[in-house]
Amino acid sequence: MGILQSIQGFIYQYYIDPIIYDTGYNPVNTVTWAIILGLCLFGVLKLLDKLDVKADWDFVKAIIPFILAGSTLRVFEDAELFSPPLQYLFITPPIYLLMFLITVLLLILSIVLQKAGLVKDWKKAFGAAGIVWVLVNLFILLSYENITSIKALVIIPVLGTALTALVIVVASRTGYSMFTRRVNITILLAHMLDASSTFFGVDFLGYHEKHVVPSFLIDLTGTASVMFPLKLIIFIPVIYILDTQFDEDDESKRLRDLVKLTIIVLGLAPATRNTVRMVLGI
Repeated sequence: MGILQSIQGFIYQYYIDPIIYDTGYNPVNTVTWAIILGLCLFGVLKLLDKLDVKADWDFVKAIIPFILAGSTLRVFEDAELFSPPLQYLFITPPIYLLMFLITVLLLILSIVLQKAGLVKDWKKAFGAAGIVWVLVNLFILLSYENITSIKALVIIPVLGTALTALVIVVASRTGYSMFTRRVNITILLAHMLDASSTFFGVDFLGYHEKHVVPSFLIDLTGTASVMFPLKLIIFIPVIYILDTQFDEDDESKRLRDLVKLTIIVLGLAPATRNTVRMVLGI
């Protein structure tokens, strides 16, 4: 019984309680979710292969509205629009599973509609569904909350875009053209927006970081501006490796494109959630 209680206590301490109380991440669940994400990538790759869908630039454009939809849906829980146990579904990581299931269903529906001749381009129909979802989410949020910080709505996008543009200029002048490709620019922009939202929220509005490594570095340096070099140190080499070390066969390209899409999600999702929270003062 003692061993079972210890296991139960461990699971609650590191996995269940962070979801119930929305206390964020710890080293144990961070590593666990990272491993699960890595395994899920191969499952998603098989699913996309079965649907004959490539994670190319057109698909990235179509999926971005769903990233925004998931992020604004996450803010529903921040705004306490739900009560337990329903609210637990809108906390990370359960909300990622919810968004994945809904997105896949809409993806399949869009493809079916094109095959039935009801839509001309399933990617446009799919992206349009995501845009409608975002607008509905924002309408609901604005029905309950007021805009309290125009500064966040302006400073975060401007700062993130300016830093991304700086990287592009440097890459262009030094001959690293891979960093001027649309998908790679989107990766950098997503994570510069994430860094900007963290910097503005933590240093100026009193928010706090929930992820383990960023939280440690922010506490160590005394400023969330450390997120900017941290993101660049991580993702510039990642982009370089993805574009130079993968084989050129079709399967490797599909995996590389899916990894890039995942990286975009991991940057744009928190950036959007953080920004919307700050704009609404939640």
